[in-house]
Amino acid sequence: MTVGLIAESIHKSYPTRSRDLVVLRDVSLTLNRGESAAIMGPSGSGKSTLLNILGSLEPPTSGRLTVDGCDPFGLPPRDLARFRNRRVGFIFQEHHLLPQCSVLENVLIPTLAERGPVPGATAADGSERAHHLLDRVGLSDRLDHRPAELSGGERQRVAIARALINRPVLLLADEPTGNLDRATADVVAHLLLEVHGEEGAILVVVTHSDKLAERIGRRWALVDGTLLTS
Repeated sequence: MTVGLIAESIHKSYPTRSRDLVVLRDVSLTLNRGESAAIMGPSGSGKSTLLNILGSLEPPTSGRLTVDGCDPFGLPPRDLARFRNRRVGFIFQEHHLLPQCSVLENVLIPTLAERGPVPGATAADGSERAHHLLDRVGLSDRLDHRPAELSGGERQRVAIARALINRPVLLLADEPTGNLDRATADVVAHLLLEVHGEEGAILVVVTHSDKLAERIGRRWALVDGTLLTS
């Protein structure tokens, strides 16, 4: 398998008046394409901070990250934004869909930064992939609906399709079932893992759900900023 994600000795701290607040301590991990991992831990343990660093949204205080062989934090700002758009897909607890846009339009939003989901692709290619993904997540009959017309589970399925539109190397999910009832959470979790397997991306999920974590290939816990095998 191809190594797609390497984090080496990631440390993150924030300055305060008295002393630095340490959030992550010497976190290292490696994941290959097609692998999945769950990161668990209490609120405030640094899970979301780690996810933000892995997704190149926030730089570490020290340490090194490579995604698909590239160090994103070594890129100039415009190239970093392009890198993040092409190679990383995000799924959050809140779906963050644009209320004024249709389901199809929401899924296509990440393609607007480029001329299509991959270099050289056309708008028609992006639309075809969006239709494919929405059919895959069971929403082919909701293309023209607005988010307010969808259930919570349907909105999260749109978010999954949107995260996958540019064929990312790395798929990051922050409490993707946290706002859903148990039955809907099971459906969304099953779909997320199934689609991830089909796409061959790396999946990292931050979750409080033992049930979801048990379905994921590798499990880690963040304790006092240190990553431990769960």
